[in-house]
Amino acid sequence: MLSELELPEFLINAIDAGIQHIYSYGPMAEKTVVLVPEVLSSQVGNVADAIGMDTETVSYVLGMFLCYPLGLIMLGIPYGKSRHLFSFLLGAFLLQFTLGVQWIHHLISSLVAYAMILLLPRSTLKTALPVFAVAYITLGHLHRQYINYLGWDLDFTGSQMVLTQKLYMIAFNLYDGELLAKGKEDRAAKKLAKYSLKETPGLLEFLGYTFCFSTILAGPASEYITYARACDGSAFKTPSGKPCKPPSNLIPTLKPLAISLFCLGVHLTLSPMFPLLNQTHPQTGTPFILQEEFLAQPWFFRYFHSWMGLFALREKYYFGWKNAEGAANVWYSGFDGFDEDGNSLGWESSNNINILGFELAQDLQSATKNWNIKTSFWLTRYVYMRTNGNLFAVYALSAFWHGFYPGYYMFFLSVPLPTICDRMAKKKLGPYFSKSKYTLYGIISFLATSISMNYMILPFVMLAYSWSWDAYQTNYFFGHIGCIIYYVILAMLPKPKAAGDKKKVA
Repeated sequence: MLSELELPEFLINAIDAGIQHIYSYGPMAEKTVVLVPEVLSSQVGNVADAIGMDTETVSYVLGMFLCYPLGLIMLGIPYGKSRHLFSFLLGAFLLQFTLGVQWIHHLISSLVAYAMILLLPRSTLKTALPVFAVAYITLGHLHRQYINYLGWDLDFTGSQMVLTQKLYMIAFNLYDGELLAKGKEDRAAKKLAKYSLKETPGLLEFLGYTFCFSTILAGPASEYITYARACDGSAFKTPSGKPCKPPSNLIPTLKPLAISLFCLGVHLTLSPMFPLLNQTHPQTGTPFILQEEFLAQPWFFRYFHSWMGLFALREKYYFGWKNAEGAANVWYSGFDGFDEDGNSLGWESSNNINILGFELAQDLQSATKNWNIKTSFWLTRYVYMRTNGNLFAVYALSAFWHGFYPGYYMFFLSVPLPTICDRMAKKKLGPYFSKSKYTLYGIISFLATSISMNYMILPFVMLAYSWSWDAYQTNYFFGHIGCIIYYVILAMLPKPKAAGDKKKVA
């Protein structure tokens, strides 16, 4: 059985004392849980017991579906402060409904962040607020790992991860707004000018954004300006201010909802058939794919089982993101607005996953662009572009944002291998082959990407170092070794000829 990392006794005592001090404020925090009737909580508990699931999971799923009728109510609320108030109160209700007293973390960090926005110069804010947001989620992750190592219980860190992105983004939105107002040269600020904020949002508007009910449980983290346009009605005007008739939101709402239900069904069906962790004791028991009986099976069978298990696990994320997409589109917060000619710009603001784009990706870059899209935007716009293209900063922040289990870092340290191979292949082989997905080269690229990606990601599920290492070892490190061999072969190939001499062969 895996044990927690051993720490010096003085450090354990100090950590325990700090945690107990924070816990001492628990009775005060419990008094703030006033939006959820006791009868509702008890009924959810009865439902959970009846279907054999934990109360937290049932509350979470019910909370996500509640966003749809709440979105319909939002449609009937006049534009302006009343919408911000409703967004805040309903977001607080959903957090109290799903997390109970832990909702207070969201409120405290939001209020501290707003105080920083009011008090700090914009040049300081763009650093101080992201540092605060990342520090808060970091402490949350460390606390979770310390008191519940390898546990999968629902806690505040999930919604806090979304809030971290929002606080990070709005700090730069305000900084960019000041730069642009003063006419200062800044390439990133100019490129992201449409998201900049020249004025500080009011407290109600800010809380409505950070607690936005339709995305608070599963994201995605939208830009403040996108949220605000849905609340003040400017989403239904052209850039010059000409009013436009809102497009129908029926299909943009029902389509992702239907997809989310389908994905939930796939997850619930396949997960028990292709388990990855220990089915009885996932936190402490040897993972299913590392048990002796399973390892006695042929490797191809074992890898296929892992591939299907990971596919089933991804369906849970697809459910959450697609469900949240539909909930946002109910009240048009996922609507992109109109161009100057009055043409609809689409509904991409709420889309966080391109399922087929990810599952059928021909390279890791395409897979990354189609997975957790808004997180990718956050890292690109507010980390990569703000650090002069520093990939180390991007990977480091992404790792910190996820948490501190060794499995995360084994994955992030492994990913550069196939990434380098992808780039080399595009330079050495890409010019000779058609980019179509339906050619032999396209099919081989898809298979290679899927096989390597589902191998590399195993530590993300195993989490513990020993389990992650064993997951790679029982697969004979084929992904790492294969990438190294592939890279060596590519390096020996001659450079492609000039563009006029290239000939597509497949």
